[in-house]
Amino acid sequence: MKRTVRICIFSVLFALGTAFLLYGIFSNQVSSVLIKATHICLECIGIG
Repeated sequence: MKRTVRICIFSVLFALGTAFLLYGIFSNQVSSVLIKATHICLECIGIG
């Protein structure tokens, strides 16, 4: 692929990821995600 096409695709994906991250932060989903991540990690190592 041409360099400009790769840069364009990267920029769009980066902007989309940033938008979803900000949406999650501003809709108060941070605590929910951290709680779920903690439960998953504890289950993976056999504690939870």
